[in-house]
This record gives sequence, C-alpha cells and structure tokens, in this order.
Amino acid sequence: MIARPENRVRNSEFAIDVRGLNKHFGNKHVVDNLSLQVRPGEIFGFLGPNGSGKTTSIRLMCGLLTPDSGSGTCLGYDIRTESDAIKRNVGYMTQRFSFWEDLSIHENLDFVARVYQTPSRKAAVNNALINLGLKERANQLAGTLSGGWKQRLALAACMLHQPALLLLDEPTAGVDPAARRDFWEELHRLAAQGISVLVSTHYMDEAERCHKLAYISHGALLAQGTAQEIVAAQKLFTWAIKGEIADESLTRLSGMLTNKPGVLQTAAFGNVLHVTGRDPAMLEKTLRETLVGLPYEMVRTETGLEEVFIHLMRTSAEARKAKP
Repeated sequence: MIARPENRVRNSEFAIDVRGLNKHFGNKHVVDNLSLQVRPGEIFGFLGPNGSGKTTSIRLMCGLLTPDSGSGTCLGYDIRTESDAIKRNVGYMTQRFSFWEDLSIHENLDFVARVYQTPSRKAAVNNALINLGLKERANQLAGTLSGGWKQRLALAACMLHQPALLLLDEPTAGVDPAARRDFWEELHRLAAQGISVLVSTHYMDEAERCHKLAYISHGALLAQGTAQEIVAAQKLFTWAIKGEIADESLTRLSGMLTNKPGVLQTAAFGNVLHVTGRDPAMLEKTLRETLVGLPYEMVRTETGLEEVFIHLMRTSAEARKAKP
C-alpha cells in the first residue's frame, strides 16, 4: 500500500474537473471546448487518432499547459493559478523512454529521487524497486532492458514521489502483449489504492480495461463514458461475414458492400468481415441479397469498441470536409 503524505491533495469529489478548455497553436485549434470529470481511483482512457489533441488535452487538464480559455481543478487545485502544486502531486510518463541507458535501474531511480529532492530518498527508491518488481534487476543497465522492463522503470520513477494522479501518454506503444497485460494489472492495483490514472492508448483491449473513456478527434470530445455506454450510444448493428476468405476476396466483398443501403462501414478482422449499420432490417436485407450464391455465412455479432471508433473517426472526418 502506498501511503501519501497528508494534506498534499485537497479533498475533492473529482481528481480532475474541467470545463470549456480551449487551446490554439497559431491558427490550429488543438483543443476545442473540452469538459470532463475524473474521479479519484478511476482509470480514464483517452482515445483518438494521431494528432487529435490527446496529449495537449492531458497537459491542460493537469496544469502543465495553460488553456486559452476555460477553467477547472486538478486534485483540488486550480489548473490556471496553482499549477506548481498540481505538478508536485502528478506522475507523468511519456511514450518515449527518457532515462540514462548507461546507468543501472537503481542509479536511474536514485538520480531522479535526488533531482526531485524526494524525502527519505533511499527508502523511496527501495519501495519503488519492490513495488514494480525491479529489485532483482536493480543493478542491470537500463540500456539492456526490454521494452516491458523499461516501461516498469519509467513507472517506478513516476511513483517515487507518491503521486495522487498518473498521466500516461501511450505508455505501452511497442511493448509485447504479456508486458502490456502486466502493466495494466499494475495500473489497476494502483487505482485500487485511490490513485487516479489518465492514459492515452491506441489499443482497444486496453481501452476496455479503463473505467471510463473519452474519444477525441481534431481536439473535440466526441464521446465519453464507460465502454458499454459509448457503444450503446452509437446505436450500431453489426454482422460478421465468415467463410474461406482470402485477402483479395475480402477486399472485393468489402467493395461490393460499400455504399449499399444500410451499410455504414466494413472492417476486416482476420478472415472475418464486420459490416455495420444503423438500420438493422435494411442492413440484413442488403447482406442477404448481396451474398446470394456466395460461399459466405453471415452471423449477427455484438458491436465492439473497434467498430464504434472507426465510425466516430469516419463521421468526424466527413463533418470536417463538409465545413465551408
């Protein structure tokens, strides 16, 4: 159990509570009227295509960047006027590994603890080594670590000052599935201790492990809630088309269905083609008519986050094209 010093974080119903945040870089509107809330002990996932404003949004919500307009609090502190207090209580982990590869794990953690003047430095470093399963590798050079172990080192460094909030910017990019699973088990252990986690990810299996999600495109929040709430809100229906489908056949079948009545989108998952629409009767009719005489089986399936986010990305792009 991580024991944080008392009275460092103000009592608040929400770890993050922001309203109407906007940020421009030059003529580019990077964050567009963002409002959301994150509760203590909640793992909140940020999803969206590259360049959608996820990283900037995270930094705004936690006082690391100043918004052009809007307001809010992070850990009970005002994001505009009390950013220094917020930074002292936040652990920030970037996608890029940024430690010294010619130093050992222990030396890296000790150096970070010295830089941040961590109280009881030796105990803090030792606890970080134990809590993240790094004790047996403490003397191993950081440069010789695999992606998964580098990730553990980065998280251990984030936890040295016992933060109340973790900001994780695509932390598992390039990490193997087993290491990703272990990392998420650690995040849930930390959340169970009351630590809030704000994490951006491109992986749908990781998104489903978050308590809440937000989907951002071109700086605008398109959907938020639990995975189940986001899927239900889109009111999409999906059929899986199965058979002995080679890549060429899959592409040809997808092309046959594009722009047909009731078909919103198609997406290949291995040797299965998922076809999604909003009108279940029209979608089924189109599929049955199209597949007559073809060696495919159609089966109703649950619409998943993958289909929903493909849909949100497409509709967002279409809306932007339609703007004068």
